[in-house]
Amino acid sequence: MKRFIRRPSPAMIVACTALFVAMGGVSYGVATGFIDTREIKNNTIRGKDVRTATLTGSDIKESRLGVVPQAEAISHTAVVSGGGQLVRGRGVTSAARTAAGRYQVIFNRDVRGCVYVATVGDTSAAGPPAGTASVRSLPSNVNGVDVRTVDYNTNGDVLTNKPFHLVVSC
Repeated sequence: MKRFIRRPSPAMIVACTALFVAMGGVSYGVATGFIDTREIKNNTIRGKDVRTATLTGSDIKESRLGVVPQAEAISHTAVVSGGGQLVRGRGVTSAARTAAGRYQVIFNRDVRGCVYVATVGDTSAAGPPAGTASVRSLPSNVNGVDVRTVDYNTNGDVLTNKPFHLVVSC
């Protein structure tokens, strides 16, 4: 018995050639990175589709980025000297000493619903002085925090001027 081998028709040859060219073109584009913005539909590329460490600062329009939620929580800080001068901070409009060991720190927003943490600490790289700091909302201003610094001595706690660091987390 003889086997009969059929020759493919011209239409089949053209179809197979078109298939191989089409598949080869896409593969070539993916392999070489020659796909540009004309071939990409808007809003179809996700973060996991981008190779790690390939985007730089010049590729990202910073004005379109929102605030990172965790970064916004600690957006208000203050470092205040023992005399009540604001040394540095973020979101602070003013700081002042109102009496011995009593300070008012005013921020640029309502901080009544926030958490306040203060500690006695030097304004430079020197070691912190002995003492402690306590905080509360400022009754006269919703943007303010009342800080009191105390020095330890044998006669009890005495309000004393001390430099401090204040963090407000909302």
